[in-house]
Formats: sequence, structure tokens, C-alpha cells
Amino acid sequence: MELKTVLVDNPQGLNLILGHSHFIKTVEDLHEAIFNAVPGAKFGLAFCEASDVCLIRYSGTDPELVALAQKNAMSIGAGHSFIIFLRDMYPLNILGAIRAVPEVCRIYCATANPVEVIVAQTQQGRGILGVVDGFSPKGIEGDADIAKRKAFLRTVGYKA
Repeated sequence: MELKTVLVDNPQGLNLILGHSHFIKTVEDLHEAIFNAVPGAKFGLAFCEASDVCLIRYSGTDPELVALAQKNAMSIGAGHSFIIFLRDMYPLNILGAIRAVPEVCRIYCATANPVEVIVAQTQQGRGILGVVDGFSPKGIEGDADIAKRKAFLRTVGYKA
């Protein structure tokens, strides 16, 4: 077994969701879940098929995001993993819907941070062991940091 780190290519710093599922139906069900949660959603998703012809299956509403998802799915190359890129919305808007898809087994991360995917390479294929999402903490927040955090959440409409 060999351990590898795969950097997610995300040049625009878009929000993304990386997860694991278990069936080819995942692509259509994720598409429907996202679009039903946020009508008019702009997204691209790709899924790594883990048996039969082992293709990257894909869908989405934004061709640029679909291409980005395809490229990253191919780079990660872990069976039954999926990646979704979002434009003009946060993962928070759709995570409940994604988790409710029966095929979804796990969400590794939902972020706009730089992401490194830790994969194990065996003779059979690749599996995701975990992710490095963003950077390590630099300290504990102070009063000014708390005020800034609370103001941000109200500015973007997640708190009243």
C-alpha cells in the first residue's frame, strides 16, 4: 500500500463537497437533491464508478463546474467517491439534502478552503483515508474575533 496526497484543483476558491456513496444512481440522485434544495443552483458533480467499466459519471448545471469536478474526480480516483463544486451558494444550503440521498455513506468535507485528499493506493485501486481542510489554528479567538464572526454570520443572512 502507498499513501498519496492529492491537492484538489480549485483555482477560483469555490465551495465544494467531497463525499462517498455506493451506487451508480448517485449521480442523478445528487443532481435532483441539489436542484430541489436550491432551484436554479449552479453546480457540477462527478462520481468515480468502482465496478464494471469504472467511469467518471457526471452531471450539473454549469459546464465549467462539471469540467472541474470531472478533473478532480479523475485526480482523486477513489472508488465511489464524489465531488461537487458550487457557485454562488454555500454547502450549508444543500448538505441536508445531500445527506438524505440514500446512496451517500459519508461526507469528508464541505469547504472553500484548500483541500488535500489523503488516499491509499493498493493493487485494487484507491480509497480516501481523510482530508486536510484548510490550515492549522494559529490561536484562540479574542473578543474582536468573536464580534467579527458574529457580524459576518448576520451579513450573509445565517443569523438574525
